[in-house]
Amino acid sequence: MTYEAILNQLGYTPNEALAEQLSRIEKNTSGYEKIIKHILDLHEALKTDESYVAMSNTNDYFKIKIDATSEVSASDAMEKINHFADKYKVNLQKVDGKPTYYIVGFAA
Repeated sequence: MTYEAILNQLGYTPNEALAEQLSRIEKNTSGYEKIIKHILDLHEALKTDESYVAMSNTNDYFKIKIDATSEVSASDAMEKINHFADKYKVNLQKVDGKPTYYIVGFAA
């Protein structure tokens, strides 16, 4: 899958800087090739819960952001995130004090 296709699917307008950032994320995420499709699927699934996957501005990882305005949506989003992590053996790192998780990579 091309960087342009990944950026488009995540809602970004592709450009050189974003492609370079995505390249760093790829290098920094263990098992990237095994999980990128699942990351994009998770992004689509989370939209109904006011949540999404994006590229972190501070670390070279994808982040999962829960922006849900209701407890039900937040709970549903968390259920989808946990299912994703368990099913595809993905390590997540919680960001202190925020409803955000970094996708660290495949748990080999």
